[in-house]
Amino acid sequence: MKYIYHENKKGAPVFVLLHGTGGTETDLVSLAELLNPEYNVLGIRGNVQENGMNRFFKRHGEGQYDWEDLEFRGNELYAFIEEKAKEYEFKMEDTVLVGFSNGSNIAIQMMLKQPKTFKKAALFAPLYPADVEEKQDFSDVEVFLSLGEGDPIVPESESKRVINLFKERGANVTTAWVNGHSLTQEVAMQAKNWLN
Repeated sequence: MKYIYHENKKGAPVFVLLHGTGGTETDLVSLAELLNPEYNVLGIRGNVQENGMNRFFKRHGEGQYDWEDLEFRGNELYAFIEEKAKEYEFKMEDTVLVGFSNGSNIAIQMMLKQPKTFKKAALFAPLYPADVEEKQDFSDVEVFLSLGEGDPIVPESESKRVINLFKERGANVTTAWVNGHSLTQEVAMQAKNWLN
């Protein structure tokens, strides 16, 4: 998988940056710098192509996930992050997942599959259109969710489903609402205040 790694401060937490559809590994670097310039940065490019656009997993249409592929890609991405953790000597528990749209969605997948690993996540415009039976323990998980009012891709009912997915598992959830399917300067500042 294509990626970038920037070390800003030895031993500092690591942002794992996961872009939206059509993005690249550098898309969220300026967001990471705003959130906390001392944190180290691992930006990863999704290795699935949809009409020439990078994604983290396949889908059959807007909001229609290829669940089998999501499962496979989620495991693959987790193994890749694990490999980089060894290479760059950081702990998986010291990572902060930062995702936008498609990146947020695979972040949720990894959090559900590895509930003991990821303790912090800032997820912008997430969508996870499924009822999850298993009740993972997220009591030591902190998550910032940026959700869209009038989002053409994620209906408000689905945004609420994501909030409930974390709350039902005991996560400490902070929410912010923006207009549409966007990542604004204003909500980035709210995420920064949440993180620090």
